[in-house]
Amino acid sequence: MNLPPNTDRDLWISWDEYHRLIERLALNVHESGWQFDKILCLARGGVRVGDVLSRIYDIPLGILATSSYREAAGTQQGQLDIAQFITITRGTLDGKVLLVDDMVDTGMTFSRVRDHLVQQFPAITELKTAVLWWKGHSQAVPDYFVEKLPTNPWIHQPFEDYDSIRPHQLESWVRKGVRN
Repeated sequence: MNLPPNTDRDLWISWDEYHRLIERLALNVHESGWQFDKILCLARGGVRVGDVLSRIYDIPLGILATSSYREAAGTQQGQLDIAQFITITRGTLDGKVLLVDDMVDTGMTFSRVRDHLVQQFPAITELKTAVLWWKGHSQAVPDYFVEKLPTNPWIHQPFEDYDSIRPHQLESWVRKGVRN
């Protein structure tokens, strides 16, 4: 699939590039020498990243649903909602936790989630953050990242194709092999 050219305003990511970025993030964390007990990913954007890191590190994965990009078909940040509960495969959220998302944009989500976790889960002894992309205008600084984006482009991730397809359109979409 041919993607449009990247510009200061738009960054187009293929599935292959997306997976390479996750692998590079895993290496960045590993090379730091920091040992952690659990991974907590922010759904939706951090789920795939957290899943792969959890598999590579063989460490339990927790999922916390958050949502702020709902307005204008998911292109404008609105009020942040944080789920009441965390789903985790083993035990509770405690010890050293790696908080994972796909990107840190304004930093609002990371800051609010960090405050929420510290308040709701006092058994967390250390919390570090990891993202694929760190946008230049962010007020939060991730502990680990792969790419810093000083021009704050809109990141077109490969799974966004599914944002505009509905079940009644899926059959013809699959039959035609369309991947816009």
